[in-house]
Amino acid sequence: MDQDVEGEDQQADDLGSGLGLRAETRVERRASRRRSRGRRAFGCFAGLVSLIVVGALVAGAVVGFGKGKDALAGIFSAPDYQGQGAGTVVVEITAGQSVSSIADTLEKKEVVKSARAFERVARDDPRSLQLQAATYTLHKHMSAKAALDLMLNTQLSVLVTRISVPAGKTMAEVAMILQGSKMKLPAGAAATALGKPAMLGLPAYAHSPEGFLFPGTYDVPKNATAYTMLKLMTANYAKAAASLNLEKTAARKGLDPYQAVIVASIIGAETNRQQDYPKVARVIYNRIRAGMKLQMDSTIHYVVGRNGGVFTTPEQRKNPSKYNTYLYKGLPPTPINSPTRDELSAAINPAQGSWLYFTLVNLDTGETAFASTAAEHQANVKKLQTWCQAHKNRC
Repeated sequence: MDQDVEGEDQQADDLGSGLGLRAETRVERRASRRRSRGRRAFGCFAGLVSLIVVGALVAGAVVGFGKGKDALAGIFSAPDYQGQGAGTVVVEITAGQSVSSIADTLEKKEVVKSARAFERVARDDPRSLQLQAATYTLHKHMSAKAALDLMLNTQLSVLVTRISVPAGKTMAEVAMILQGSKMKLPAGAAATALGKPAMLGLPAYAHSPEGFLFPGTYDVPKNATAYTMLKLMTANYAKAAASLNLEKTAARKGLDPYQAVIVASIIGAETNRQQDYPKVARVIYNRIRAGMKLQMDSTIHYVVGRNGGVFTTPEQRKNPSKYNTYLYKGLPPTPINSPTRDELSAAINPAQGSWLYFTLVNLDTGETAFASTAAEHQANVKKLQTWCQAHKNRC
């Protein structure tokens, strides 16, 4: 049997020798098998090393991500106030306003510390979908959650009535407006509140509430008192005065701020054209400087009532009141109405000019003529008389 095998091998060798191929292929095959076994062994080793390395990297990434997440949380956390806040802030939310837009509004109004805080709370509270377009009474420096809760409690936060106080109204007229409004104040509540000026937030230079009940449209919350409404008005005066830097500007021009408010009230009562406001102011100051009486019908109307007319009668001009600027030099004791921001601005920024007189020449348009001499003024008065003859029902 061994011999047969040897013979076969020898035969194969002889064949290989003859062809120069088969013997070489067998050798290469054996070498290839050896190399393959080596590669498999090395591959197993390399795979093991790779697993160890990858595992280490993953473990490090997990630890690193945890630290990174903590760092990101610190960077992107939403600043928030604590508690229910204080004071009163009116915030108007319009139809179709998104939660992010509402959040921006609340941040601008200083209700919440950051829009992100409110968005986060609203996102986590399904009730935020019930937020409605309305005007809300909120507080400054509320936590985002407290702000959302109060807005959702419409019985407490939603304003229910809007009151308009026209420009040029006296303190007594404002009281009548408030008493006749939907606020449903107890009888005499507005007059009683006006009688306690120390509780109304008036500026230190104010002698009374007259002149400081700023005209405008106000949204009033439920259960608001007369004091609530009046304080809103004096607060708006304070904002207007601050925007004009009224006290410092008046001081630079040698004016007392209270006197500036008095002048502003006369301006609004004497003309209804904004472009004439600074000129009327200049006439007032020029007459005072010249030692002339102001002779303003509007100051007499404050005492006797206007009754729809713009002029006064000889009898009315004999009224002994200190508000009668036909009898007494200088300004009246107090403002005669609540002036607007434009009228306040004119009082502290009068036009340059030598005018000592002015008169309406057209009551329908409010056209006013200014003059530096008595003769010029009389010529303007004749224009007014001509207009009145053509419009007898207006004069």
